[in-house]
Amino acid sequence: MLLRRLKFLAWLVALLAIVLGGSYLFAPQWLLQANVTREAMAAHLEKHSVQAGDTHWVYYEGGQGPTIVLLHGFDADKSVWLETAKLLTPHFHLIIPDLPGWGDSSRVPGASYNIDAQAGRLDAFVQTLRLQHFLLVGHSMGGAIAGVYASEHPEHVAALALVDAFGLKGKENTFDREALAGRNPFVYDDRAGFERASLLAFEKPLDLPGRFVDVFIQRNQRDRAFIERSFDELREPGQYLSVQNRLGQLTMPVLGLWCHDDKIVDISALDSLRNGLTAASAISTSTINGCNHMPMLEKPEQTAQILTGFALSH
Repeated sequence: MLLRRLKFLAWLVALLAIVLGGSYLFAPQWLLQANVTREAMAAHLEKHSVQAGDTHWVYYEGGQGPTIVLLHGFDADKSVWLETAKLLTPHFHLIIPDLPGWGDSSRVPGASYNIDAQAGRLDAFVQTLRLQHFLLVGHSMGGAIAGVYASEHPEHVAALALVDAFGLKGKENTFDREALAGRNPFVYDDRAGFERASLLAFEKPLDLPGRFVDVFIQRNQRDRAFIERSFDELREPGQYLSVQNRLGQLTMPVLGLWCHDDKIVDISALDSLRNGLTAASAISTSTINGCNHMPMLEKPEQTAQILTGFALSH
């Protein structure tokens, strides 16, 4: 009987190895999606969807306590928040959407997806979910959307957290010069290009298996027209200064959270934020060492700790 069980287990392990190996070689996207699903479950988040305005929104929701809405950045999706979300759901009710046009949320061909248009879509989402007072957190492009939305709808935003946010005036860096010259560093066609794009956003190179990198390359090629069109929209002064021009309208408590060595949005933007918040009821700033532009992935524990302290203080 024991020998029979051992043979069965050996057969099962061999079969599992064949399935996983085959999936890695021929369908690595399945393994990536399975890992995202696992992380969402670990964070006690469930996937939901709702139609709001012109967008079919897909979002994570879970946790107990005061509500926090988390917005991702350019060429990203809701999954970037999962590591940090795992540390927040024990204390907060989280809503983490794929912004319109990105991730699993829908995209209207030819429509604008600039900061102002996205802030308008976010209002439709908030109204549809009947959200009242919440902490709004936005990273990078999502930070610009959050800032614009908060300036226009202060009745809903109890507090605002801008994480390495786009839309503020800062010291011009290499990324700015490349972008204004018409070069888009977020498009790539091979593994070397993926590595270059990753090093713009991360302090250390991403250690991903090659077939997983191929999935991201294929997604980038599939979405190339949308990525380039959206990036072109963000080059306009009204977009890259979208939050800067509205700082005086922000009346709620505001947190600025930055990676000290951000290569995309220079940390000098934090000074612009502090100096421009003339009407905010409270101003907090925090910096994190050892990360570049993605603190929620590079330093999830510190990011969650800072957001928790800010949320509980307001």
